Amino acid sequence: MDVLSYYRNSHVRERMIEFMGGKSLDSSTCMFITQCDCESDIGWDLKRPTELDFYWSQGLDVSRSLWDKKWLIAHLDIEYVNFDFPAEPYLDPERSFSMQRPSVLAIEEFLLGTGIAPLHVLSGRGHHFVWNIDRDSAAFGKLAELGHLPLHLEKRYAEMLPPVNIPIERDLGAAFAGLALVMEYVAIMIKDKAELKSLLPVELSAVEVSPQFRGREMISIDITEYGDLLNTRLVRIPYSVYLKPWHKIGDLDDQIKKRIPPMVSVPLFEMDINEGIAAMRDLSKAAELASRASVQIPDQSKQMLDLIRSYETSEIARVHNWFYSEEQQPPEAWPQTYDKLNLDILPPCVRFVIENPNDLLLKPAGIRQVTRIMLSLGWHPRHIAGLIRSKFERNFGWGREWYFYDAATRADFYTRIFTDLIKTKQDTLKNFDCSSIKKMKFCFNEKADCDLDLFKKSLSERVHNERLACRPFNGLFLPDEHI
Repeated sequence: MDVLSYYRNSHVRERMIEFMGGKSLDSSTCMFITQCDCESDIGWDLKRPTELDFYWSQGLDVSRSLWDKKWLIAHLDIEYVNFDFPAEPYLDPERSFSMQRPSVLAIEEFLLGTGIAPLHVLSGRGHHFVWNIDRDSAAFGKLAELGHLPLHLEKRYAEMLPPVNIPIERDLGAAFAGLALVMEYVAIMIKDKAELKSLLPVELSAVEVSPQFRGREMISIDITEYGDLLNTRLVRIPYSVYLKPWHKIGDLDDQIKKRIPPMVSVPLFEMDINEGIAAMRDLSKAAELASRASVQIPDQSKQMLDLIRSYETSEIARVHNWFYSEEQQPPEAWPQTYDKLNLDILPPCVRFVIENPNDLLLKPAGIRQVTRIMLSLGWHPRHIAGLIRSKFERNFGWGREWYFYDAATRADFYTRIFTDLIKTKQDTLKNFDCSSIKKMKFCFNEKADCDLDLFKKSLSERVHNERLACRPFNGLFLPDEHI
């Protein structure tokens, strides 16, 4: 069966429409659809749900918007990432998925404890867990209360947004921001449990790691959609074909491309993981699965209340309150504030990132290194995010990046998640040393005269003595000198 024949299957079409929120394209509740993982202009070509046939007729992969008319959609993504051998999960899927098992079990156990039963979908290199929150529910109202929605973001959401040319209501924007905080908490709890049994590093997003068994490989708990605006993020539609190997992982040798079969995103329904992998890599099996396996996103509004209550009493929520206890410097004040940072006090690796933010500050590892160093120097994390935002919003050749995404939201998100881990001591700083940074390929000091030991010691002591964001500012906190 070829892709076009697969897409003509009536069951496949019904299931894809089902995931879009309706029984027909006209009744779909998602705001738009677009091609997945595409770097070309077509990847930014947002279409209305009624135009789904455009993708079917061309054999393209397709995602739907997280933005929905009726629901707030919760989405958690787990995937295997290999920075040195990107084709690894496609060439050896059984191993790549087995490496994710501790993380998947941790997710299932955690969600079961709250009563949440998500839709579970497999894609080319990982798992997706999806559920709905009704916009008329108590859980939605609680999330809207939790969310931080600054004025500039209110204004962006109030614009006529393509392709539907309507704004995002304030309560929806705030609820998505609140959901970001709760999902951050979920991801951190999962990471804490999963890494006890995981053979590979487990990180919040695709953070470069030191070499493992097969290069720099790791498991990413990917919640990065919560670092962007609701109208900019997508979730792949189950039963869509999966073309990421050809769109997102660079130029592959023709021989490697030939070894990667056509793939489809499929629900993990009444099957084990190996049967799921087989269905995902066989169009005929996927079409047969579509005849009996629904992908309607389940309503878990009532169950979300328990999860929200768990978050509200957590240490992570207290860290979030502390994070938002400070306001960033406004852009007009940057020349007299963030721009005045003396780069000479920074280690070469971080100075290089600050001076060359594109694309080093687009990589989570770059923001993590900046966050660690600036926390060790007494900066409040909200101002670290402000510093990063000030680089995002300056002319470093970003192109259209920050016309579509929001620099402040992105900077807040990554700074916040790395601060969460440090302040709660889940980040033990074991890889915060020159040797590890070199192995991650984030050392840019040709002279090799750098030493991160004092920065690591200062950060450790600040955490231990509860002296984060305290004096000495722009200086190291060393107990022999300051206690």
